[in-house]
Order: sequence, then C-alpha cells, then structure tokens
Amino acid sequence: MIESELPPGIRPAEVADVATIHDLICDLATYERARDEVKATPDQLRAALFGPTPAAYALVAEVDGQVVGFALYFLSYSTWDGVHGIYLEDLYVRPEQRGSGLGTALLSSLATIAVNRGHTRVEWSVLNWNTPSIEFYRSLGAVAMDEWTRYRLTGEALAQLAAR
Repeated sequence: MIESELPPGIRPAEVADVATIHDLICDLATYERARDEVKATPDQLRAALFGPTPAAYALVAEVDGQVVGFALYFLSYSTWDGVHGIYLEDLYVRPEQRGSGLGTALLSSLATIAVNRGHTRVEWSVLNWNTPSIEFYRSLGAVAMDEWTRYRLTGEALAQLAAR
C-alpha cells in the first residue's frame, strides 16, 4: 500500500515503533483480563515485523506524533477462494482516543490493503464479553462467524501431538 492512500494519522509501523506497539499489546492484554499471558518481548516483535522474512505486519495510529493505536496482522490463505486474506491479530486504540475514528481508520486501511491486493477477506476474533468491540465491528458491516468454533493447541497438548 502506498502511504498516500492511508487515512490521516495512519501509517505503516517502523522499527522505532516496536517498544510502543509492545506497550499497547500489554495494554490490550490488560483490557482483555490476560496481562499475565503476554510472553512476547519487544525483540520477538521486532523480528516478526522487521526480520529478514516478516511473519506479521502492523499499521499504527498517531495523534500529535504519538502512537496511540495499532493493527497487527498477517496473511491467511483461502483454499476455496484460491487467494490470500488478512487475519487481524490485534487492534487496539488507547481508551482516551476511542471514538475519534482511529479504529475505523485502521480497519479501513486493512480493507484497502486487502482490496488492492486482491484478497477476499479480513477476519479476526473478538472475546464474547467484549460488547463495545462487537458493536463497533457490526457497525462496520462485519458478520460474526457463529457457525465456526475456533480450536487451539498449546502447551502440553501441542507437545504430545508433536511427539506422536
């Protein structure tokens, strides 16, 4: 995406933003009542976003030169559509900036990236109790994928399956 196509206040993340993005991730985890689950370090985040083979990408939202929000995403792939999509891992705007349009601008930017690259979807997960976010996403036309149940392997279960 060409930066001139991004809405005002939104830009691609830079290496200098890593520490702030990490802080915002911790703020998001606190909001989601899971701060103790954040294990990622700024160095890991830097490698994922800016290493030789980036595994993820990020946009940041700025107000008066300060990063106050971010969208961190990676590519997914639809075997049915035969093209990529975008999976939004995290979207967060500091509480004092909510309602300013930055969340919409971040999601709009991801939609623009998807459309410009021929991707067929942008998708994400939201906690069932997070009513403000659910209402925000619905206001943008997002549809819950209620017929799907998300599964995850971690920890001992992951290790046991890998050992089979």
